[in-house]
Amino acid sequence: MKLYQRKANDLAPLGQADPYMIKAGDGRYYLYASGGEGPQLYSSDHLKESWKYEGRCLDMTGQKECWAPSVIELDGKYYMYYSCLDADCEDEHGQTMRVAVSDSPSGMFKQVKKLLPPFSIDAHAVKTPSGLYLFYCNNDYEAERAGTFIQCDKLTDPYTLERKPVAVVRPTIDEEIYQKDRFKKGQHWHTIEGAFYFYKEGTHYLMYSGACYQNPTYFIGYSIAHGPEDADLRTLPWTKYPDDHTYAPLLSKTKEIEGMGHNLSLIHISEPTRRTPISYAVFCLKKKTNVCEKKFFGESNT
Repeated sequence: MKLYQRKANDLAPLGQADPYMIKAGDGRYYLYASGGEGPQLYSSDHLKESWKYEGRCLDMTGQKECWAPSVIELDGKYYMYYSCLDADCEDEHGQTMRVAVSDSPSGMFKQVKKLLPPFSIDAHAVKTPSGLYLFYCNNDYEAERAGTFIQCDKLTDPYTLERKPVAVVRPTIDEEIYQKDRFKKGQHWHTIEGAFYFYKEGTHYLMYSGACYQNPTYFIGYSIAHGPEDADLRTLPWTKYPDDHTYAPLLSKTKEIEGMGHNLSLIHISEPTRRTPISYAVFCLKKKTNVCEKKFFGESNT
């Protein structure tokens, strides 16, 4: 189902790219999306309805082109991990991972520091029994399959990486090609991005997007790793489902849908009529009919 219902003379952007949703300590739902002028915020008291556009939620002083914000609540404060260009940067690959903080999930978030050098994008910060981790993407120009891939590092506090990153998902198949001969003749560029992590019953899951939304193979897939909940996420034996060499998308392009993109948030809701919580997936679809990115929900018992 569609998440945000546009109204006449609506000030909200036509699309909500790279959506990331949380249920905050105040019991309300907040959704953050990419935006050239800063991350865009939507909020609601109810998961499936009555969403309101709140506007920009990050102080963009000295920054531009915010991509894929991820927000986590820690000890009553809200931390946003995101990538931006410096205001005077004209190179798209100057995107730099940063952290901002706010006392409220609605902001205004204020940048605290840069966490990584460029190119670093698509953060997902998670807290597990073994600590705080950050999934993010870098480029590898020298790999057998050159391209963007997902790394994981541990945070010693919300502002500091341990600087011991491990690659957890790399390109392995032709269907993940973003563009042929992108930077030099004969080297096809691949893309794995948009990490979203969760754990259930002895299995760790890592969702991701592959290829380019304009390509027929653009898809959402996932990797799995079996291990205890308190495992160091960098040491797990991550493997794409069903294996590293099979194209088996969880979601992919159709005749009606041009692309579905990261992120993919999972919101778990307990309902009186069910024994187990329902998990709702939040992702971005781009319809060919109106060329606008929209949010949809899918139900799952996973």
